[in-house]
Amino acid sequence: MYIAIIVLILVVCFLLALVVLAQNPKGGGISSQFSAGGAASMMGVKRTGDLLEKLTWGFAIGLVVLSLGTHMLTGTTGGPVRSVNQQRALETKLPAPAPAPSSSAPAPAGTGTAPAAQPVAPATTPEQKQ
Repeated sequence: MYIAIIVLILVVCFLLALVVLAQNPKGGGISSQFSAGGAASMMGVKRTGDLLEKLTWGFAIGLVVLSLGTHMLTGTTGGPVRSVNQQRALETKLPAPAPAPSSSAPAPAGTGTAPAAQPVAPATTPEQKQ
């Protein structure tokens, strides 16, 4: 389903680009070349402009909806893994934490408990002493 929506997004992007290029903003664009024998002479220039504007809005709204649809599909659970680091993080098993020693018994040597940190005075430079 995810791949199908991505393909639809690509098709909508392509069609949106064509419609935007076909518009005739102020005497330019691709549609001016087709005005002699194309849809502009058949439907009139005003109606062709309205059609292209409606198609532009439709494709743009469709692109936003499809993009939000891909986000809904990939949500936080069960979506495709997007990076090697994310895959490794999902596969990594953390070791179980060691039980905390009881307060009545002294901690055995080599348990990794550090003494309380002593405050360190800031170093002074010769300029500061004067």
